[in-house]
Amino acid sequence: MTTRRKFTSKFKTKVVLELLKERSSLAELAQKYELAPQQLSNWKREFLNGAEEVFEKGGRNKKDPADEEKDQLLKTIGKLKV
Repeated sequence: MTTRRKFTSKFKTKVVLELLKERSSLAELAQKYELAPQQLSNWKREFLNGAEEVFEKGGRNKKDPADEEKDQLLKTIGKLKV
């Protein structure tokens, strides 16, 4: 039995952008990266559905979740010192 492969978001983005450039067909890219064509279609759909979030109002002002966690920890440390 084979184990499931995990792909980074960076890899998925690279493949989807290559697919959107239309220099290679879906089948060609699937074969090149040893992926199922349906998997590429799913990644493309997810990519395009998430693209509109980039242009939402205030999109650039949103904090990274790691930064929010850091801020919360610093507040907690400040409270413990007092």
